[in-house]
Amino acid sequence: MRTSLLGLALAMAVATPAFADDAAPPKDVTVTGSATLISDYRFRGVSQSDNSPAIQGGVTVTHKSGAYAGFWASNLAGWGQFGGANMELDLIAGYAKSFGGATVDVGITWYMYPGGSDITDFGEPYVKVSGMAGPVKLVAGVAYAPSQAALGKWYNTGASNGTGIPDTPNAKSDNLYLWGDVSGGVPGTPVTLKAHLGYSKGNSGLGPNGTSVTPTGKYFDWLVGADIAVYGPLTVGVAYVDTDISAAKSAYLQPNFSQVKNGKTIAGSKLLVSLTAAF
Repeated sequence: MRTSLLGLALAMAVATPAFADDAAPPKDVTVTGSATLISDYRFRGVSQSDNSPAIQGGVTVTHKSGAYAGFWASNLAGWGQFGGANMELDLIAGYAKSFGGATVDVGITWYMYPGGSDITDFGEPYVKVSGMAGPVKLVAGVAYAPSQAALGKWYNTGASNGTGIPDTPNAKSDNLYLWGDVSGGVPGTPVTLKAHLGYSKGNSGLGPNGTSVTPTGKYFDWLVGADIAVYGPLTVGVAYVDTDISAAKSAYLQPNFSQVKNGKTIAGSKLLVSLTAAF
């Protein structure tokens, strides 16, 4: 959900009316950003904040040529690899160009966990294609992280039979994520409806520090919801998110793939509520 949430906030920022002369020439450089308070940080359907609220924000600088760079950050639960500052920091760079009615966006996200355990950071290139079908916006994307130690299957049996010592240390693996988004405004209202479907494929076990981007090997995640523009740059979001990861599939990853406090799964269904301010 990192890219989706940031993209939504930045889209809102672009859509916010500017108090400037409409006839003014476009700026060479545009700065957009957002700050969000959300009831649970879900990344591809899996909670990164232990089913608890998160504060998130990001800034993107875009050149008129289509090149852009920025960052996005969120607090985390501190379980598994996250530790340290309990923070995720994403560095993002890319280039977007329109061809007729479609926009192609090619870039890379570098995921960082400041102060966390060793070998946590990894890079993930992506390609997105977006366009309009009448009043509906369609987005299709693929993100592929090449083989890296941070994505490796260091444990073959959960926490390696309780010892906490990896039985395949320094293993490397890659990760694939495919997704599609649909969104559209409801005429005459401040409501935008949205839906998301994603598919993850990666290693089927724990990484070097007790977590994995795709902990059960492969799974689907989905989201349906609505965003409501309430005042100026403020938007309230409501969404239902879920995955097809069963309790049985995730059992061998306990306690890493669970809620630290009571063992509740972090990949089950959840109603998310958010408040976003964009600029």
